[in-house]
Amino acid sequence: MILKGKIHKFGDNVNTDDIIAARYLVTTDEKGLGLHCMENISPDFPSKVNKGDIIVAGKNFGCGSSREHAPLAIKGCGISAVIARSFAAIFFRNAINIGLPFLELKDVDKIQDGDVLEIDLSSGIIKNLSQNQTYKTQPFPKFLQEIIKQGGLMNYVKKA
Repeated sequence: MILKGKIHKFGDNVNTDDIIAARYLVTTDEKGLGLHCMENISPDFPSKVNKGDIIVAGKNFGCGSSREHAPLAIKGCGISAVIARSFAAIFFRNAINIGLPFLELKDVDKIQDGDVLEIDLSSGIIKNLSQNQTYKTQPFPKFLQEIIKQGGLMNYVKKA
């Protein structure tokens, strides 16, 4: 599975309240949540995102509460994947549940806001097309790729 998109760069410790403010937790509608994604730290973020874009962040992305709304908001605004130096454990599980790919990469500091990346989930190869650089991370396991293709864990289980 190949993903390609423009980078939106964030720093360390982006928490679930930064991703989607608590006042929007009255819905689980992905598109509705996406309209407010990251507005506490970047108010115009949803208007900057094109379908397929990618978030790159520092360490401990998705820390905070265990709300599944955070990856839903990210997916709902059009982001196709999140790359970070590290993720909070609960974000890992919630991202899988809703079908949002995530990759850990030590070299996130080399990637700049606005760069265009191409991610091969099968091989773990990330190409920075803007800087002509290549990074290697763990391949995304095939069964997780299938969950992503099905749009999340529930759809995957229903199909199985």
